[in-house]
Amino acid sequence: MKKVTKGFAPLVALALVAAACGGDDAADEPADAPAAADEPADEPAAADEPADEPADEPADEPADAPAEEPAELLFDYGVSDDTIRVGMNADLSGPFASLVSQIVEGQEVYWEMVNEMGGVAGREVELVILDNAYDVPTHLANYEEMRVEDESGVVFFTESTGSPHTAATVDMLSEDNLLAIPLTWYSGWADPDLGANVVEINATYCIESMNGVEYLADTFDAETIAIVSLAGEYGQDGAQGAKLAAEALGLEIVYDGEGAIAGGDQTPIVTELVAAQPDIVWMTTTPTTFAEIFGGSVAQGLQAQWSGNNPTYSYLLLNTALADALSAYYTQSGYTALWGQNDSEGMNLVISEMQKRRPDAIFSDNYIRGFLEAMTAHQILMAAADAGDITRAGILEAFQSAEIDFKGLAPNQTWSGDPNDYIVRDTYLYDVDASIFTPDATVSDADGSTGNVLVAGPYAGTAAQAFTYEGPCFVAG
Repeated sequence: MKKVTKGFAPLVALALVAAACGGDDAADEPADAPAAADEPADEPAAADEPADEPADEPADEPADAPAEEPAELLFDYGVSDDTIRVGMNADLSGPFASLVSQIVEGQEVYWEMVNEMGGVAGREVELVILDNAYDVPTHLANYEEMRVEDESGVVFFTESTGSPHTAATVDMLSEDNLLAIPLTWYSGWADPDLGANVVEINATYCIESMNGVEYLADTFDAETIAIVSLAGEYGQDGAQGAKLAAEALGLEIVYDGEGAIAGGDQTPIVTELVAAQPDIVWMTTTPTTFAEIFGGSVAQGLQAQWSGNNPTYSYLLLNTALADALSAYYTQSGYTALWGQNDSEGMNLVISEMQKRRPDAIFSDNYIRGFLEAMTAHQILMAAADAGDITRAGILEAFQSAEIDFKGLAPNQTWSGDPNDYIVRDTYLYDVDASIFTPDATVSDADGSTGNVLVAGPYAGTAAQAFTYEGPCFVAG
């Protein structure tokens, strides 16, 4: 596979978690690979899908051969006679670098597999990777570099890291007829007025919070809840979902910390939580900040059950002094099935291809998200090729009627019709068990584990099922 990489940083271990946890090392990244999506999609929009075969056999590739190419295939920017360029505007050196680097590696493996099978429309897929460092101006500069209207541009953004970052490009995406798959689960992407060119996959932060709060409330007989979040589309979208669930379930909010996380000292929040003594705590933040608040609260005697939107937690926290407390008090929420947690065609594909092409890669669930992004783009590109038009406009048209088959990795996805009918309402819940965590494992180790054990999923609680989508759960003022 041709690959152009600019500013690709190595996996970043963030020292802040260590400081929060008494000197142990952990990476500041959004937890494991998004653990699940849930969209009522049906069949794949194109037949070129991954087959479930052993890693060393040719059938371990997209199942069906590409459809016969039309007599005339239209194409424009980002496409040549032998290459299709797709872009990743990804955080490779910022706070989510460890997560995103593994997602990028998952995409690389998938496209290598596709190219071995003949690529798309007889063309090799070239992955163009730029580092946005989780910085909006850098993200915009990268976009300008990849939007150019010639062969050196890209025809599709297969990842756009960050909610505010992606939001800053929505007008340009529309102007350029470009699509972007966001590495963000903001509920606004399903709003046609905001996300018409944004290819959101999996459940939203808002829906995820509804499901997580309801699962905790039912499982632990909770009557009270505390809600703590960052400000902005990520934090407050999650907080709003938790509040909607609390209202629907009759939970008393004993501490409302929506948007309260700011600066480096979280002592005031810890003090409020300990004083409030909630039965459950729902958080939407980064792993570093979560570690400080969780660790400080547990140290002061709070014995609540905790969870939060997927990026709040990192399995690498099991390398710290918080491991036992996390086993006792934390439930991981996510958007997909995690590594080895089911025996689906998609799961077998991920495992076999990673073992075949990256046998020494560190064991992680995060590669699954990379496969989901690439599967989405691949099926849309194949549908456009089958229609004889892989121009940016032709790919946009193919997206509007696409039905993505994730082969059991996550609920299938579509974007046709009323968003209230097609938004994903299923998520996944995992018990955290530090005793099975294997910090030194590679993807080739049969007993590798990130310490997550599936306890529910695909799961949609009553609040999420009854929710009527009329727009984003949170809109920045």
